[in-house]
Amino acid sequence: MNTLATNMMFAAAWAILFGGFNWLTMTSGLVVGYFTLWLLQPLTGTRSSYFRRVWYWIKLIIMFHYELLMSSIQVLWDVVTPTHRANPAFIEVPLDVKTDAGIFLVTNLITLTPGTLSIDVSPDRSTLTIHAMFADDPEAVCHELKSGMEKWVIDAVEERE
Repeated sequence: MNTLATNMMFAAAWAILFGGFNWLTMTSGLVVGYFTLWLLQPLTGTRSSYFRRVWYWIKLIIMFHYELLMSSIQVLWDVVTPTHRANPAFIEVPLDVKTDAGIFLVTNLITLTPGTLSIDVSPDRSTLTIHAMFADDPEAVCHELKSGMEKWVIDAVEERE
């Protein structure tokens, strides 16, 4: 059976046991179910990528919020100070992410981050054109996006061999 479905059933049972389907009982049920299934792995003889991917999703969410906060502060500082540091540019970023869901997530996370905007994905899905507000060094912006947001999305979304 699918590990995610099993964990969801554990969370539902946990919520029933504690008498209500609210965010607290469901979240605590998911956490308890996750650790229970993780501890039972040696007994069932199965190794699931589910456990690794949950951590990658948590990392993606935390790191995106960190990037969101830092870029918001950078844009705010540029707006409220008399000197403007903005040096906008269009940048071509080669994509390593292959799935439609991964490309969708990368482009939307970039667009949600203040100071950057996804413009276009090439027809062969190998290049993403972005507009960056602070592009003093376009190669550094490209490297930062590839080693950060794109890598986090690849870890969380795409299957590994």
